[in-house]
Amino acid sequence: MNIPIPGLRAIRRLYAAFFLGLFFFLLIIADFRRMQGYDIPMFLEMDPLVAIGGFMTSQTLYDGLILALVILVPTLFLGRFFCSWICPLGILNQLFGLRATGPRPSQSHRLNAYRPLFRIKYYLLTLLLVVALAGGLQVGVLDPIALVVRSMTVAGLPLLDQAGGLGIYANGPIFHGGLVITMLFFAILAANRFMPRFWCRVLCPLGALLGVLSRWSIFGIQRHVEHCTGCNRCLQSCQGGCDPHAAWRRSECHLCMNCIEDCPTGALHYGLPKTSSSIHQPLDLNRRRLLETAVGSMAVFPLMRSSVSAVTLDHPALIRPPGSLAEDDFARRCIKCAACMRVCPTNVLQPALLEGGWEGIWTPILINRIGYCEHHCVLCGLVCPTGAIRPLSVNQKVGRPPFDHPIRLGTAFFDHGRCLPWAMDVPCIVCEEVCPTSPKAIWYRTVTQTHRNGHTITLKQPYVQPDLCIGCGICEHKCPVTGHAAIRVSSVGESRSKTNQMLLKTNPGSSPPP
Repeated sequence: MNIPIPGLRAIRRLYAAFFLGLFFFLLIIADFRRMQGYDIPMFLEMDPLVAIGGFMTSQTLYDGLILALVILVPTLFLGRFFCSWICPLGILNQLFGLRATGPRPSQSHRLNAYRPLFRIKYYLLTLLLVVALAGGLQVGVLDPIALVVRSMTVAGLPLLDQAGGLGIYANGPIFHGGLVITMLFFAILAANRFMPRFWCRVLCPLGALLGVLSRWSIFGIQRHVEHCTGCNRCLQSCQGGCDPHAAWRRSECHLCMNCIEDCPTGALHYGLPKTSSSIHQPLDLNRRRLLETAVGSMAVFPLMRSSVSAVTLDHPALIRPPGSLAEDDFARRCIKCAACMRVCPTNVLQPALLEGGWEGIWTPILINRIGYCEHHCVLCGLVCPTGAIRPLSVNQKVGRPPFDHPIRLGTAFFDHGRCLPWAMDVPCIVCEEVCPTSPKAIWYRTVTQTHRNGHTITLKQPYVQPDLCIGCGICEHKCPVTGHAAIRVSSVGESRSKTNQMLLKTNPGSSPPP
């Protein structure tokens, strides 16, 4: 007879506490003051859904994502352990789901039984993978690791910082469109009030992927038929809704080990199946619905691109972080995790809305009225888990030897109708003073203007030299004109694009365009 191992639940809780603490530790220290020496994107790099989705869209596997094998390989042997032992969103859902239904055992039995509703996550996984095969990387929208990093960056950490004065951020951050991200995250946590671990059971695509892999796991929860009395005690705190009291569903089991310790007769154990063990239920999927989902998903990505993206590829506000790949390649790599936004010291990196089309929602863009790209900062490329933002050295970014040219994010343009020296005859050279390039991209001419009343005034009227401008946005950020700044950065002239230029160079010997 198999004897249940005592303390498995306590061991799982220790691991869960350790990994949740490690996740928040890496998230909190992810800034320019404290991140040296730590693998900040570790949780994102060991995410199997991110690795598989990125490989499907770009046909390459970024070196850091090899860490995903740490989760994939053990799942084939042990089962879906990640969801209750390591996943930060799974652990948070478990914490918020504690006693969600109150001390009513009969209610717990009903809520923790398996439902056909749990199939939805497999259909969502199918949709995301089919879209990835078509070239659209949207796994980060619903991936639990990317979702919780994005939510904590935009909502959780700023809230904790303001409430407790923890010094997580150097300045109070604000985020473009952050309310939607915040509401989605709180809705996921609040759903535990109606069904424990609703997200994990019904919607999580990573859980679905691990559930499919765990079908072939060697070890699992085994029920000794002769010892089971049918008391249903195992359902009272079951986290996965996997029916351990009947034919156990291994693809739904989170391996929380609650059922083993709740069983009064020792009928449940974790290990290899025996001749007296009950049979296991196969993966519960409707093949017709799965095929319909796959066929319908084939139309999603073309519709996303044809509706908005095609006309916004060179959108002037689509200013990407330094080191970003060309827009098509960037869209195939970026998972919208907001790790780059977390480390940005000036808060200039913001989640995009429709500047990059539907497929670009929540990808990072620069909004220079909120911040600016610090001249010697390269942190965003160091924490990007997928290579959408290439790691840069400071010398490479600013164009010091052995590099010939700096990384250009765009070009600044003056609005003479709003510029104080140009339109109002008011002295101002703030933009020239803060320009970080050497020689400065912003220069001025001294002119003498005559007022309508006959008085004269000497002014310094600023100009931009485009070949020196790197598009860092500090001039726009510091411009004293409220509302729209008198100098604004556009993505035109960016280094990553050969077409988004002010003047396209013709081939030698060819005729210039008419």
